[in-house]
Amino acid sequence: MTELSPESPLLQPLELGDIHARNRVLMAPLTRSRSGDDGVPGDLVVEYYRQRAGAGLIVSEGTQPSAVGKGYTNTPGLHTDEQQAGWAKIADAVHGEGGKIVVQLMHAGRVSHPDNSGLEAIAPSAIAPGIEMFTKGGSKEIPAPREIAADEIARVVDVFVDASTRAIEAGLDGVELHAANGYLLHQFLADGANHRTDSYGGSPENRARLVVEVVRAVSAAIGAGRVGIRISPGGTASGITEDDTTGAYEALLSQIDGLGLAYLHVLVDAEDPFLGKLRSAWSGPFVLNTGFAAMTTRDEAEKLVSDEIADAVTVGRPFIANPDLVTRWTHDTELNTPDESTFYGGGAEGYTDYPSLEG
Repeated sequence: MTELSPESPLLQPLELGDIHARNRVLMAPLTRSRSGDDGVPGDLVVEYYRQRAGAGLIVSEGTQPSAVGKGYTNTPGLHTDEQQAGWAKIADAVHGEGGKIVVQLMHAGRVSHPDNSGLEAIAPSAIAPGIEMFTKGGSKEIPAPREIAADEIARVVDVFVDASTRAIEAGLDGVELHAANGYLLHQFLADGANHRTDSYGGSPENRARLVVEVVRAVSAAIGAGRVGIRISPGGTASGITEDDTTGAYEALLSQIDGLGLAYLHVLVDAEDPFLGKLRSAWSGPFVLNTGFAAMTTRDEAEKLVSDEIADAVTVGRPFIANPDLVTRWTHDTELNTPDESTFYGGGAEGYTDYPSLEG
């Protein structure tokens, strides 16, 4: 490889709604489990994001919008004043380096264990995901959640609105609504997890209804140009199954495409034929993550943008080990190798101690 030309599509700025990205190499949301038991991101988390401010946009780790929305241990929240104050420090640190950051709001739904949240999980239907989860007491089977009652749906929408409002008050650049990877919003979309017989289950339009309501309510509260959404059609993460892999997403996009959202973030293999249909169904900025099978390379990312398959790409593991990834890709410099044993939980090791080119 050689150095990237200044005209490389990866290095061009991009307007993501109201968010100005200085390049098209975005940092993917990455659960790292370094926050306190109270969901407050501390100084170590602040430093982690500050180091990676060279990304065109940082999409934060999944962050619970309510106490019952917590899935994993030591994940951050955004539903208390103390958590909001922690995110304000992160926003200041990233902006101080010239970067942009949105918080990914992730209600885990049924992908939760009471040993972690202290609460009974909620979901569209009382169907266990059929997987185990790490808890402070070790790995345990996740129990079946409680089905959300019809008169509780509005409260689900409200917690996303409240967390989004807190994000803007904290100085963050926006939010990403996590409707992928088997978490709550995805559970409503997926016919394998949603067996409801009311207006939030059954047909593709009904399964998409809650997600549409959340998108519209959050957009009304903070402005659509500060709202992104992530989907993973056909994905099987966290025990999710979808027999109908197109209907709910076509119903969803047809209702939110005209709202002026900041971006659509799609997690799907670049060779998946459904990718082209999603791209053509979306008129706004289109962000692609190619999945977990292999780490994204610079040349792959550049081709995806150059060929207009996506307007930008999100990159995960390379950003874990290379806080200055954009600089390294620009100058074709050797990359640090990520240490998978330190991905989840712990302290600075494997988190903030990866070297940058500047030392």
